[in-house]
Amino acid sequence: MLFITHDFGIVARMCDRVAVMYAGRIVESGPVREIFRTPRHPYTEALMASVPRMDANVERLPSIEGQPPALHRLPVGCRFAARCRYAEDRCRREYPPSFPVGPAHEASCWRLESSPSSP
Repeated sequence: MLFITHDFGIVARMCDRVAVMYAGRIVESGPVREIFRTPRHPYTEALMASVPRMDANVERLPSIEGQPPALHRLPVGCRFAARCRYAEDRCRREYPPSFPVGPAHEASCWRLESSPSSP
């Protein structure tokens, strides 16, 4: 079954695997628990950081700076590069392929090109 939502609570309760999309592309996919515990794409990492935690007292939740690109004018390279704190020139020129980062877990980020396949 394919289930599309923005609600991480529902994903955690109902799904075994998750695919995180940004601007029409899957940027990370894998087992729900692994992605929630160890997000490897900068967008997934930012999404996880923005989820309120019951065990922490926070004045203000982190947000992802900037705006998503217009879908009728998508950038050439990584679609998240303009909002990514790790972006380099290469990110703006070339869209990264998917790199394996764990068992049945992959992410599309140039930072992962030379990292071991598991965290």
